Amino acid sequence: MSALLDSLAAGFDGDAARRASLDAALAAGLPGPRSESWKYTSLRALERRSFAVPSGDIDVDPALVAAIPAPRIVFVNGRPSAALSDVGAPIPGLSIGTLADADALPDIEDRADAVFARLNGALARDGVSIAVATGAQIEAPVQLVFIGTLAEADSAWHLRHHVTLGERAALTLVEHHLDAGAHRHLDNTIVSLRIADRAELRHVRLQQRDTGATSMLRTDAELQTASVYTRVDVEAGSALSRHELDVRLLGDAARLTANGVLLATGRAHVDTRLGIRHVARDTACELKWRGIGDARGRVVFHGGITIDVGADGTDARLSNKNLLLSSTAEIDTQPVLVIHADEVQAAHGATVGQLDPGALFYLRARGLPQVDAQRLLTAAFVREPLSTIAEPALRAQAETVLERALAGLAGA
Repeated sequence: MSALLDSLAAGFDGDAARRASLDAALAAGLPGPRSESWKYTSLRALERRSFAVPSGDIDVDPALVAAIPAPRIVFVNGRPSAALSDVGAPIPGLSIGTLADADALPDIEDRADAVFARLNGALARDGVSIAVATGAQIEAPVQLVFIGTLAEADSAWHLRHHVTLGERAALTLVEHHLDAGAHRHLDNTIVSLRIADRAELRHVRLQQRDTGATSMLRTDAELQTASVYTRVDVEAGSALSRHELDVRLLGDAARLTANGVLLATGRAHVDTRLGIRHVARDTACELKWRGIGDARGRVVFHGGITIDVGADGTDARLSNKNLLLSSTAEIDTQPVLVIHADEVQAAHGATVGQLDPGALFYLRARGLPQVDAQRLLTAAFVREPLSTIAEPALRAQAETVLERALAGLAGA
């Protein structure tokens, strides 16, 4: 067994069901290059590392989260922080609790290579449970903030969050993944989303981790009849980050819009894997993802769409465009479309290229320095996925994270 799994198993403290999940993870081991879904993301360096259970409370400067409004729930190194959290005044129709308060956590689809999901099932102790009552329209975005900071030892934490929207309910959910100083911790998190008939969830995730951090995230969403799920991801950090976004459109006329920006510079490895499954009739998904590889960074993108038997009337569209800003960067993209139904509309495509020399020449000819011209074109390339963020303040937050990340690109 690897040092990683040994160290995580040493921190186990749970019942028989959790033990079964842990035993399944240990028996399967970490996926290797022969696993189709992991062949572009090596875990060899990670499996040689050991992680401790996070220690007690750690002080973090409150200024780090001062600009993030309530309701705000903050975790520091995987532990909830009462000092930094601010749930604000009670909001009718909105319930915010803990993992222990959830009536029942939904099952997560088990796969042969789902070792981190099994570890989460065995080891998760903390998390947020959010419920929106039938018909409630929650205007204030709920902010989930995850902070990593230096500790005595490299730590691993396992969080589980559960969000449910009742019929005709509406909610905006924002995830902030950021750091207060350099660290090399491991974050293994699952977010479960259940969206009832005619409900709408707007979801923004801003990831700006330290260059030594490791993040394994899985988002599992189920959409019922005429429900709407709109999300934007900005990935701009970590030594290794992997996000698996699994969405099942189970009700007729359910709609998904999922856009994202993936930036890998330095030696960062950014892996995003979409698994979108159309089960019901007249469902739709629109997916726009942009990737940038710079320095020795690597972007891995898998855009998988499956249209089941009987899911007639489906409209599924995927666009993945990528820029290579360095001869030593790498981008691997896999658009996959599997259709088992008739009478569907589907389109998917992926491109990898460099900045347009003609556009660069045009800007240089008008007096812009080379670096400024490259940065301007790169910013224009990645800005489109943010267009689905309706709230001006929230879009400004996303743009700030993106601009900060672009400023650090060596090739731009």
